[in-house]
Amino acid sequence: MGKGQRATQAFKSTEFIEQARDEDGLVIGGNPFKLAPTNSGSLLQDEGQATSKKTTPAPAEESKPQKVLSELEAVPSLILVTTYLSFLMLIVFAHLRDFFGKLFYPANYVQLRVQNGLAPMVSDFESLWTRRLYGRIRDCFNRPITGVAGGHVNLLDRVSTDFNKTFEFTGRVRNVLNLASYNYLGFAQSEGPCADKVEAALLEHGLTMGSTRAEAGRSLLLTETEDMVARFVGSEAALIVSMGYATNALNIPAMVGRGCLIISDELNHSSLVSGARLSGATIRVFKHNYTPDLEKVLRRSISQGQPRTHRPWKKILVVVEGLYSMEGEFCRLPEILELRRRYGFYLFVDEAHSIGALGPRGRGICDHFGVDPREVDVLMGTFTKSFGAAGGYIAGSKALIDYLRLHSHSAVYAEAMSVPVLAQVSSSMRMIMGEDREHALEGQQRLDQLAINTRYFARRLADMGFMTMGHPGSPVIPLLLFSPAKIPAFSRECLKRNIAVVVVSYPATPIITGRVRFCISASHTREDLDYALEQISEIGDLLLLKFHKNQVAAAAAAAASDDSKKIQ
Repeated sequence: MGKGQRATQAFKSTEFIEQARDEDGLVIGGNPFKLAPTNSGSLLQDEGQATSKKTTPAPAEESKPQKVLSELEAVPSLILVTTYLSFLMLIVFAHLRDFFGKLFYPANYVQLRVQNGLAPMVSDFESLWTRRLYGRIRDCFNRPITGVAGGHVNLLDRVSTDFNKTFEFTGRVRNVLNLASYNYLGFAQSEGPCADKVEAALLEHGLTMGSTRAEAGRSLLLTETEDMVARFVGSEAALIVSMGYATNALNIPAMVGRGCLIISDELNHSSLVSGARLSGATIRVFKHNYTPDLEKVLRRSISQGQPRTHRPWKKILVVVEGLYSMEGEFCRLPEILELRRRYGFYLFVDEAHSIGALGPRGRGICDHFGVDPREVDVLMGTFTKSFGAAGGYIAGSKALIDYLRLHSHSAVYAEAMSVPVLAQVSSSMRMIMGEDREHALEGQQRLDQLAINTRYFARRLADMGFMTMGHPGSPVIPLLLFSPAKIPAFSRECLKRNIAVVVVSYPATPIITGRVRFCISASHTREDLDYALEQISEIGDLLLLKFHKNQVAAAAAAAASDDSKKIQ
């Protein structure tokens, strides 16, 4: 049996003991953290479904292709129109302020004019959004923290007296509930078994290798961690990179080049876009998470071939994400794999947000859908979201990884991952896999707790009448705000109530779908989530954000009427 076959067999071999749970996923009749591990995959199913000892593919209803952002179809037209009008007014007033500012306060616009025969680095039109719109709400972003960004985080208070151009620290430190950081499994800790192993690794190996892996940076700890990553994801081999963004941006150009075709989801992460552009390959885009459009692009691209010459493509690489972090949606992996078998392209799946957070064993989107990870040609992931570390990995066949170690700029030129980060990755991953004998159950407990928390939080938001996006079980839960005025207002109201959140708007999202993105963690307690939900409900009433409130009330009334009829 080869190395890859052994890895796949180990990947599929684990089964868990089932427990009876209530509608929120809590174990009935006991403490879930004092019992044997349970199949957390059942927590990601709809309520009332029977659990299964083996991982099974998602039901056909969930895999059915849907149109992009179908949630918007339920939004009243008045909200969409007023959102567009709000942005139009902001842009018009921004241009007016620039026009009169250049007339009466020319000294404030020197950096936007030609100086000593040199053109300005940034034109006034290009910087309009940053200066006039983003600048007004800078206090909602880049808030400085101190200490560990766990379930709670210490925030350094700051004030501005010049409309957010500069900030001054007040000297006050505020402890806030953290719904902003990627800490899905709660491994962002300064104490505990992982922190102890990081400290021990520092004493044994020092801080860093001080070299690239191609020269003197390949250590025993790095090699062992790469083997562990390969076993964890179910691939033959893996390559670890010290920076998550560079994992995509520097490895995609090593896989494809001129004469190749990259077909990318329209909402893929910036690192994937950068890697595709650096490769020199032809790039085609398909509608977000919509496999019929992907097939349409494939058929047209294969039939037409390369531009001008119409020769066959050297390679076709389809690039998707396992979990889209701005939408909270899972990629339709079973459908994409069916297309892969039909059309014979290479598949690249970015699991930056799904690895460690999805699936009954935390092995990512393949584990969630119950598919063989060897069917995916390239599995990419990062260690920043679920493992409390930094950097990323590329996993695939041994031939591919050996090639990348010699040709990828991330391996040849970038410094090897530092010792503390490797130790954190190794210790947290070993805990999730159940290989840490002293903490054999803790990894599965964290997976279960994350599934419980995400399911509970999303359901409560929907019951309140908020418009949320994403699939059940996603640790990222976006809540739509729409209006540009409500985006900073929501962030500031949360901060008043000692809750840290991330608000997102254009250009990170479409201009009309500004949102707040809640990141749920296994480190959050039920009391934390209930407090956050109570405060968010008050803010929703204040800012008129409960767009589905009437529908929820009507559904509740209908359910009550049905119950009364049954009683009679």
